Amino acid sequence: MASARAGLQCAPVRRIASITLCLAAACGAEDPAPRGPRPLLDAPSPDAAPPTALLDVPDDAPTVVFLGDSIGAGLHLAEHQAFPALLQEQLAAEGLPFRLVNASESGRTSAGGAAALGWVLRSEPDVVVLGLGGNDGLRGLALEDTEAHLRAMIAGARDAGARVVLLGVRLPPNYGEYGERFDALYPRLAAELELDFVPYYMRGVGGVPELNLPDGLHPTPEGHALLARNVLPTLRAALRAAAGD
Repeated sequence: MASARAGLQCAPVRRIASITLCLAAACGAEDPAPRGPRPLLDAPSPDAAPPTALLDVPDDAPTVVFLGDSIGAGLHLAEHQAFPALLQEQLAAEGLPFRLVNASESGRTSAGGAAALGWVLRSEPDVVVLGLGGNDGLRGLALEDTEAHLRAMIAGARDAGARVVLLGVRLPPNYGEYGERFDALYPRLAAELELDFVPYYMRGVGGVPELNLPDGLHPTPEGHALLARNVLPTLRAALRAAAGD
């Protein structure tokens, strides 16, 4: 794909305060109207460590879009503490720099992601990391609709020439049969569509109190560091494959 990126590529994503917050639905209701991503971030902790250094990203580096919800947006943390920024830093250190477009938004469902996809693709991504569906599951939305939205986003990203990394999501065990069907959706799609796949990107973090904020849903900086480790091997392989290595 062309190395000169338009639109989203280099502009820092500005965080704005959320108007409403519903923890039971993982950070709030969303506006269903199609529009550009509106990442929400409550004021980060005043003692958040500053970035170690600004990354020097080459002009011809690939663009990676993270299309997720409040987890990808790093709710309640500074932007550089969220796992997408940690992945950018870690892969740059390995000699695989990329331009990061974090198009994650708090409260976003798969329907919201599908509605925003056209705007997101204006960045001409080489890789799209898709981490949506958790809010669908927590709200008990119809799995058929969630699957249709995920398929639409995957197809749209591929049609635009991007490689897709699917982040597997799971629900707590108290969701019963619905939770089992939900959990099975991601590996089934990954196998059928031959996707780069992280089976459960929240592994070791979800449900671990010391790695989550007091709301029990959103990871601490240490939790985000573990999320980055979970996703790193798959994203590394996807970047190499996108480059033809």
